[in-house]
Amino acid sequence: MIQSMTGFGKASTELDKRKVTVEIKSLNSKQLDLSVRMPNLYKENEMWVRNLLSRKLERGKVDFLIYVENIGNETPNQINQNLLEGYYKQIKESAERLGIETPTDWFQTLLRLPDVLKYESQEVDAEEWNAVSRVIDDAVKQLLDFRKQEGAMLQKLFEEKISNIASLLNEIEPYEAERVDKIKVRITEALQKIEDFDYDKNRFEQEMIYYIEKLDINEEKSRLTNHLNYFLETMKSGSGQGKKLGFISQEMGREINTMGSKSNHAEMQQIVVRMKDELEQIKEQVLNVL
Repeated sequence: MIQSMTGFGKASTELDKRKVTVEIKSLNSKQLDLSVRMPNLYKENEMWVRNLLSRKLERGKVDFLIYVENIGNETPNQINQNLLEGYYKQIKESAERLGIETPTDWFQTLLRLPDVLKYESQEVDAEEWNAVSRVIDDAVKQLLDFRKQEGAMLQKLFEEKISNIASLLNEIEPYEAERVDKIKVRITEALQKIEDFDYDKNRFEQEMIYYIEKLDINEEKSRLTNHLNYFLETMKSGSGQGKKLGFISQEMGREINTMGSKSNHAEMQQIVVRMKDELEQIKEQVLNVL
């Protein structure tokens, strides 16, 4: 079963002092393109997070985010009360001595002064990080489940398109014998229009055989059928097959293009165009396969 590179996962938990939420988004990319954003509180564990995501997600443009909401009255920023009062007295005394007005908004003025707000560093114990890591695992699991669901939809689409190409390939067959007769008649009529022109019929037959062999598409049909079957087998072989499916679809395109250049028949060329359309839809979506 193939997997898509597109996915989304979100999980959260409430700890004693804060609520922690983890979000992960994934889009298609040739390699793993990983962006990790997390608060300073958990920065020391960033490498652990990156290793986990690299191992679990393999490929894709991945955006990982942890955000924290404080619960209750506690905040990491505390007002330095003594320093604030000291600033207040000094500003008031200076204003009286200089004969100028005091600030109209005392708090806005005082809170901007150096060290009035002090940051109390927070430490994360093993128990808290274990809880956060479980939330990360839950979000990753959601994203992987999302990828599997998207992969199932893509697989159904690919099976439909492969079946359509195989059906179109069968539609070509009746026109092949008809095409040979038409080519022979057209060349014969052209020769007959040349006045007093005589030709060796045996040599003509030999040249016709050579010409028709150059237009023969049996090899292309056989190779295309093999590619179609190989594409289906590769899809069933498991995840991580996106690049391989891309290569197979390129080979399918080569055979279809060669058939188009050899067809020399209006109805056959129309069928080839329809095959190309089906294949283009495969190529567009195969870029999103893990």
